[in-house]
Amino acid sequence: MSELALKLAEIQKSLVAPKGQRNTFGNYNYRNCEDILSALKPLLGEATITLSDEMVMLGDRFYVKATAKLSLGAEAIEITAFAREAESRKGMNADQLTGATSSYARKYA
Repeated sequence: MSELALKLAEIQKSLVAPKGQRNTFGNYNYRNCEDILSALKPLLGEATITLSDEMVMLGDRFYVKATAKLSLGAEAIEITAFAREAESRKGMNADQLTGATSSYARKYA
């Protein structure tokens, strides 16, 4: 098993990202991308994590394709996740909607 695969296994076993956010309207707790990254950073050691987004058209809708890349030396592992922008969302302009969709896709990547 490669050094990076061992590091990923160690991170997966140790990572605890509590649901530190509260949605009072829906009455539930949740974690956002920042909560996950804050819990992840102390576990990385020499490894690095990078997140990136790309807008892609699937059918007649735009999706945010988020990629999370874990690197250690010359080795890297990537995973992607997709999130679709809603047609509209009350109280959000287009920029905020794209940002929220990006955060959601990154969280699941």
